[in-house]
Amino acid sequence: MNETTVVPISQTPVPSLPIGTMGRHASGWLGVWFVIATEGALFLYLLFSYFYTTAQAHGPWPPDGPPSLKLSSVNTLILISSSVAFWWGERGMRGGSTRRALLGLIGAFILGTTFACLQLVEWHNQPFSFSTHLYGSLFFTITGFHFAHVMVGLIVLAALATWTALGYFDRIRHAPISIGGLYWHFVDAVWIAVFSSLYLTPRLS
Repeated sequence: MNETTVVPISQTPVPSLPIGTMGRHASGWLGVWFVIATEGALFLYLLFSYFYTTAQAHGPWPPDGPPSLKLSSVNTLILISSSVAFWWGERGMRGGSTRRALLGLIGAFILGTTFACLQLVEWHNQPFSFSTHLYGSLFFTITGFHFAHVMVGLIVLAALATWTALGYFDRIRHAPISIGGLYWHFVDAVWIAVFSSLYLTPRLS
Protein backbone atom coordinates (compact mmCIF):
# COMPACT_ATOMS: atom_id res chain seq x y z
CA MET A 1 0.00 0.00 0.00
CA ASN A 2 1.42 3.34 -1.08
CA GLU A 3 2.08 5.85 1.60
CA THR A 4 0.99 9.44 0.99
CA THR A 5 3.54 12.05 1.88
CA VAL A 6 1.99 14.98 3.72
CA VAL A 7 3.71 18.31 3.15
CA PRO A 8 3.24 20.80 5.98
CA ILE A 9 1.38 23.94 4.96
CA SER A 10 4.30 26.08 6.13
CA GLN A 11 6.57 24.36 3.56
CA THR A 12 4.17 24.62 0.64
CA PRO A 13 5.59 27.09 -1.91
CA VAL A 14 3.30 30.06 -2.36
CA PRO A 15 3.72 32.07 -5.57
CA SER A 16 4.39 35.76 -5.06
CA LEU A 17 1.71 37.82 -6.75
CA PRO A 18 2.00 41.53 -7.44
CA ILE A 19 -0.40 43.81 -5.62
CA GLY A 20 -3.12 45.65 -7.50
CA THR A 21 -5.63 45.11 -10.26
CA MET A 22 -4.88 45.44 -13.96
CA GLY A 23 -5.47 48.18 -16.54
CA ARG A 24 -8.55 50.32 -16.85
CA HIS A 25 -10.68 47.69 -15.13
CA ALA A 26 -9.00 48.67 -11.85
CA SER A 27 -11.46 49.91 -9.25
CA GLY A 28 -9.65 53.20 -8.77
CA TRP A 29 -9.56 54.17 -12.45
CA LEU A 30 -13.14 55.44 -12.64
CA GLY A 31 -12.87 56.89 -9.15
CA VAL A 32 -9.95 59.16 -10.01
CA TRP A 33 -11.80 60.42 -13.09
CA PHE A 34 -14.68 61.44 -10.83
CA VAL A 35 -12.19 63.23 -8.59
CA ILE A 36 -10.71 65.02 -11.60
CA ALA A 37 -14.17 66.06 -12.80
CA THR A 38 -15.12 67.38 -9.36
CA GLU A 39 -11.87 69.23 -8.72
CA GLY A 40 -11.81 70.50 -12.29
CA ALA A 41 -15.22 72.07 -11.73
CA LEU A 42 -13.87 73.71 -8.55
CA PHE A 43 -11.05 75.40 -10.46
CA LEU A 44 -13.42 76.41 -13.25
CA TYR A 45 -15.58 78.21 -10.66
CA LEU A 46 -12.54 79.89 -9.12
CA LEU A 47 -11.19 81.06 -12.46
CA PHE A 48 -14.66 82.21 -13.52
CA SER A 49 -14.81 84.31 -10.35
CA TYR A 50 -11.43 85.80 -11.21
CA PHE A 51 -12.40 86.75 -14.76
CA TYR A 52 -15.81 88.02 -13.67
CA THR A 53 -14.14 90.27 -11.10
CA THR A 54 -11.64 91.39 -13.74
CA ALA A 55 -14.48 92.45 -16.04
CA GLN A 56 -16.17 94.41 -13.22
CA ALA A 57 -13.02 96.10 -11.94
CA HIS A 58 -12.93 99.92 -11.95
CA GLY A 59 -9.29 100.85 -12.04
CA PRO A 60 -5.97 99.04 -12.45
CA TRP A 61 -6.23 95.26 -12.40
CA PRO A 62 -4.30 93.72 -10.81
CA PRO A 63 -3.98 96.66 -8.42
CA ASP A 64 -0.22 96.12 -7.96
CA GLY A 65 0.43 95.22 -11.57
CA PRO A 66 0.75 91.74 -13.10
CA PRO A 67 2.51 89.21 -10.86
CA SER A 68 6.15 88.59 -11.67
CA LEU A 69 7.05 85.86 -14.14
CA LYS A 70 10.51 85.37 -12.68
CA LEU A 71 9.69 82.45 -10.40
CA SER A 72 6.33 81.44 -11.81
CA SER A 73 7.67 80.71 -15.30
CA VAL A 74 10.50 78.60 -13.87
CA ASN A 75 8.00 76.83 -11.63
CA THR A 76 5.79 76.09 -14.62
CA LEU A 77 8.67 74.41 -16.44
CA ILE A 78 9.51 72.45 -13.28
CA LEU A 79 5.97 71.11 -12.92
CA ILE A 80 5.77 70.20 -16.61
CA SER A 81 9.10 68.39 -16.22
CA SER A 82 7.68 66.43 -13.29
CA SER A 83 4.86 65.16 -15.49
CA VAL A 84 7.38 64.16 -18.15
CA ALA A 85 9.42 62.30 -15.51
CA PHE A 86 6.31 60.49 -14.29
CA TRP A 87 5.32 59.55 -17.84
CA TRP A 88 8.84 58.26 -18.52
CA GLY A 89 8.73 56.13 -15.38
CA GLU A 90 5.28 54.78 -16.14
CA ARG A 91 6.37 53.78 -19.64
CA GLY A 92 9.29 51.96 -18.07
CA MET A 93 6.96 50.03 -15.78
CA ARG A 94 4.87 48.98 -18.77
CA GLY A 95 8.03 47.60 -20.29
CA GLY A 96 8.87 45.69 -17.13
CA SER A 97 11.60 48.03 -15.87
CA THR A 98 11.04 48.59 -12.16
CA ARG A 99 14.24 50.62 -11.92
CA ARG A 100 13.10 53.08 -14.58
CA ALA A 101 9.70 53.39 -12.94
CA LEU A 102 11.30 54.12 -9.58
CA LEU A 103 13.62 56.74 -11.07
CA GLY A 104 10.70 58.43 -12.81
CA LEU A 105 8.61 58.54 -9.65
CA ILE A 106 11.49 59.86 -7.54
CA GLY A 107 12.26 62.47 -10.19
CA ALA A 108 8.63 63.59 -10.28
CA PHE A 109 8.58 63.80 -6.48
CA ILE A 110 11.75 65.91 -6.33
CA LEU A 111 10.51 68.27 -9.04
CA GLY A 112 7.08 68.53 -7.39
CA THR A 113 8.69 69.33 -4.05
CA THR A 114 10.83 72.00 -5.73
CA PHE A 115 7.69 73.51 -7.22
CA ALA A 116 6.03 73.65 -3.81
CA CYS A 117 9.06 75.31 -2.20
CA LEU A 118 9.31 77.94 -4.93
CA GLN A 119 5.58 78.59 -4.62
CA LEU A 120 6.07 79.41 -0.94
CA VAL A 121 8.93 81.76 -1.84
CA GLU A 122 6.76 83.49 -4.43
CA TRP A 123 3.92 83.95 -1.97
CA HIS A 124 6.35 85.53 0.47
CA ASN A 125 7.60 87.94 -2.21
CA GLN A 126 4.18 89.22 -3.23
CA PRO A 127 3.57 92.91 -2.40
CA PHE A 128 0.07 92.09 -1.15
CA SER A 129 -1.56 89.62 1.24
CA PHE A 130 -4.80 87.65 1.31
CA SER A 131 -6.64 90.55 2.99
CA THR A 132 -5.10 93.50 1.12
CA HIS A 133 -7.73 93.65 -1.62
CA LEU A 134 -10.07 91.47 -3.65
CA TYR A 135 -7.36 90.55 -6.12
CA GLY A 136 -5.13 89.36 -3.29
CA SER A 137 -7.94 87.17 -1.96
CA LEU A 138 -8.53 85.61 -5.36
CA PHE A 139 -4.83 85.15 -6.06
CA PHE A 140 -4.06 83.36 -2.80
CA THR A 141 -7.29 81.35 -2.88
CA ILE A 142 -6.70 80.01 -6.40
CA THR A 143 -2.98 79.34 -5.99
CA GLY A 144 -3.60 78.03 -2.47
CA PHE A 145 -6.10 75.43 -3.65
CA HIS A 146 -3.66 74.34 -6.32
CA PHE A 147 -0.86 74.13 -3.74
CA ALA A 148 -3.07 71.85 -1.62
CA HIS A 149 -3.56 69.56 -4.62
CA VAL A 150 0.19 69.50 -5.20
CA MET A 151 0.74 68.38 -1.61
CA VAL A 152 -1.78 65.56 -2.03
CA GLY A 153 -0.02 64.59 -5.25
CA LEU A 154 3.34 64.47 -3.48
CA ILE A 155 1.92 62.06 -0.91
CA VAL A 156 0.67 59.87 -3.77
CA LEU A 157 4.08 60.00 -5.48
CA ALA A 158 5.87 59.06 -2.26
CA ALA A 159 3.54 56.10 -1.72
CA LEU A 160 3.90 54.88 -5.31
CA ALA A 161 7.70 55.18 -5.17
CA THR A 162 7.78 53.20 -1.92
CA TRP A 163 5.54 50.43 -3.28
CA THR A 164 7.57 50.28 -6.49
CA ALA A 165 10.81 49.92 -4.51
CA LEU A 166 9.20 47.07 -2.54
CA GLY A 167 8.37 45.25 -5.78
CA TYR A 168 4.60 45.52 -5.53
CA PHE A 169 4.15 46.18 -9.26
CA ASP A 170 5.15 44.48 -12.49
CA ARG A 171 4.65 44.85 -16.23
CA ILE A 172 1.06 43.58 -16.04
CA ARG A 173 -0.16 44.87 -12.68
CA HIS A 174 0.72 48.51 -12.19
CA ALA A 175 -2.68 50.19 -12.26
CA PRO A 176 -1.97 52.30 -9.13
CA ILE A 177 0.90 53.99 -10.98
CA SER A 178 -1.32 54.81 -13.96
CA ILE A 179 -4.09 56.03 -11.68
CA GLY A 180 -1.69 58.21 -9.69
CA GLY A 181 -0.34 59.54 -12.98
CA LEU A 182 -3.81 60.71 -14.00
CA TYR A 183 -4.05 62.81 -10.86
CA TRP A 184 -0.54 64.23 -11.16
CA HIS A 185 -1.03 65.21 -14.81
CA PHE A 186 -4.31 66.84 -13.80
CA VAL A 187 -2.48 68.93 -11.20
CA ASP A 188 -0.03 69.95 -13.93
CA ALA A 189 -2.83 70.90 -16.35
CA VAL A 190 -4.60 72.96 -13.68
CA TRP A 191 -1.41 74.91 -13.00
CA ILE A 192 -1.05 75.74 -16.69
CA ALA A 193 -4.60 77.14 -16.61
CA VAL A 194 -3.88 79.08 -13.40
CA PHE A 195 -0.57 80.41 -14.73
CA SER A 196 -2.18 81.51 -17.99
CA SER A 197 -5.06 83.21 -16.17
CA LEU A 198 -3.26 84.96 -13.32
CA TYR A 199 0.17 85.64 -14.82
CA LEU A 200 -0.27 85.94 -18.59
CA THR A 201 -3.72 87.40 -19.33
CA PRO A 202 -3.11 90.62 -17.30
CA ARG A 203 -0.25 91.36 -19.71
CA LEU A 204 -2.56 91.11 -22.73
CA SER A 205 -4.78 94.02 -21.73
